[in-house]
Amino acid sequence: MSEPIVLTGETLTLKELVAVAERGRNAVLGPEARRRIDAARVLIDRAVSENLVVYGVTTGFGKFSDVVIPRDKLQLLQRNLVESHAAGVGEPLPTPTVRALMVLRANCLAKGFSGVRRETVELLLKLLRRGIHPSVPAQGSVGASGDLAPLAHLARALMGEGEVEYHGKRTTAAEALAAEKLAPATFEAKEGLALINGTQLMTAVGALALARLLHLTKAVDLVAGMTTDVLKGTDVAFDPRIHAARPHPGQAASAANLRMLLQGSPLRESHRHCGLVQDAYALRCAPQVHGTVRDAAAHALKVVTIEMNSATDNPMVFVTGDGEGELISGGNFHGAPVALVFDMLTAACADLASISERRTERLVNPSLSEELPAFLVREGGLNSGFMMLHVTAAALVSESKANSFPASVDSIPTSAGKEDHVSMGPIAARKLERNVTNLENVLAIELLAAAQALDLRRPLRSSERLEELHRRLRAVVPPWDADRYAAPDVARARELLVSGIADLVADLA
Repeated sequence: MSEPIVLTGETLTLKELVAVAERGRNAVLGPEARRRIDAARVLIDRAVSENLVVYGVTTGFGKFSDVVIPRDKLQLLQRNLVESHAAGVGEPLPTPTVRALMVLRANCLAKGFSGVRRETVELLLKLLRRGIHPSVPAQGSVGASGDLAPLAHLARALMGEGEVEYHGKRTTAAEALAAEKLAPATFEAKEGLALINGTQLMTAVGALALARLLHLTKAVDLVAGMTTDVLKGTDVAFDPRIHAARPHPGQAASAANLRMLLQGSPLRESHRHCGLVQDAYALRCAPQVHGTVRDAAAHALKVVTIEMNSATDNPMVFVTGDGEGELISGGNFHGAPVALVFDMLTAACADLASISERRTERLVNPSLSEELPAFLVREGGLNSGFMMLHVTAAALVSESKANSFPASVDSIPTSAGKEDHVSMGPIAARKLERNVTNLENVLAIELLAAAQALDLRRPLRSSERLEELHRRLRAVVPPWDADRYAAPDVARARELLVSGIADLVADLA
């Protein structure tokens, strides 16, 4: 196991988040984070001891912000807040997403603007380290005041309430905590609010989807390169002078990748002087479309990285150098920054899937391909070949298009009008996750079709790297010589694209 990530509240990267979520890496508080947490807590305790009226500390919440709560009921106030706000529904989030949620919330608290006790943050990180993963329903957040419902389910586990996943099994939080000899938390003033007020659910779901998409922005060039070669497409459209004249960085990078992937291909050289001038847009404009998605993902990475290292609490505790400070109410819990970029990426995934499906259509349609048999199978009629694989790709693209209406424009006021404009960021994040999955499957189908077409072009060969991609696919998916059960082929091709070609794309732009 790698060394734990040191949480500073300022330096968490997407790569580290993925390592925690998917590879079991753990996290600890850095020394400066511990100091900031302790300093902020002093101000909360002082506000309570002096009977100050502070939102969420000595008052109710939302519409009840003008109701002052007696000191002897402040613990009950925080417990009631967590219990009543744990109103999520739907399927529980996958364990990797829960782990991302936990470390993001801990990193937010590490900034020292929340006023929690350090022992509460440490308990959250102990659950992460010992594999106690709260059961968090996916639905129920409108993305302001942050992801209240999902984070309340997370907070309940710290109190020893609700269900968790522990050693791969469902059990109660109380049983899991007892097994690890951990005492449940009793939340003091503001702690319940501090744990549930923030954008960590939408950020966790969207960030993990973004990590997958960033890989696909390179994988798509690899697959499109094979398709272009087997369709006897030209590399002329990837000339660097064309792309320098329209200097979007993603476009130039994608064009450079496609040039490199086709370089040295005997199949490409076999028709260099054929007289055809231009390819269809799905081939010729691949750099422009692929590159646009690259640029969108690069922008989203900047936004998500900022959000992962932001304070999204309310009210926020600001400590001065002399130990004094102030609690200020604001709106950093609003999910607009990430909601907008997740909506953008959702549409980007649909567009990338769409151009991939068009290339698959050209591969299976004999009126659009160069001498390839209909649906890429011999003895057509007896065999349907890739007919339904293409239909599946078309269905996924249509679903992705329908899924691309932006969630972030669909605000519904809540909390008796107090929360009158919300981000719907969690919905945007889940839509992005679905479209990334659809894109992975659409690209898998294109890869299957391109590899089959390459088999049909033999004895001609493609470039060394594209032949290596073909070899790896054929190690898990045999050629389509006659009709067979098709679904496993898509699953295996998708798995190869997701986790089996890292070295083939490592040096791509």
